[in-house]
Amino acid sequence: MAILERTLTGDFDRIVTHLHDGVLNGSASASYEEGSDFTMGSARVAVRMYERYSMMGGNRVAMSVTVVGDGQRVHVTAITAGGSQAMFFKLNTFGEESFLDTLAQSLDQL
Repeated sequence: MAILERTLTGDFDRIVTHLHDGVLNGSASASYEEGSDFTMGSARVAVRMYERYSMMGGNRVAMSVTVVGDGQRVHVTAITAGGSQAMFFKLNTFGEESFLDTLAQSLDQL
């Protein structure tokens, strides 16, 4: 598993859309699996689940992205999983880290 967390300032909807587009455009095999949006008090939350094929690992890798916003303050947490072919421990995490890098590049553009 790999994790990426960032806190930034900006428009919640613009950030969610930018990250979504960045993940899907960052890999030919990336797909949007499911998502949920909700508001609790003044906080907004968007949860997204993506998946893609990892050529290097020869398997599929999943990434969940959670975006929480309160006014202009926005926090992003992304966690990847999968990508290993071993039964009891992970042999490689290249696919996970590469998928996470796609999101990191989108965050860097903001």
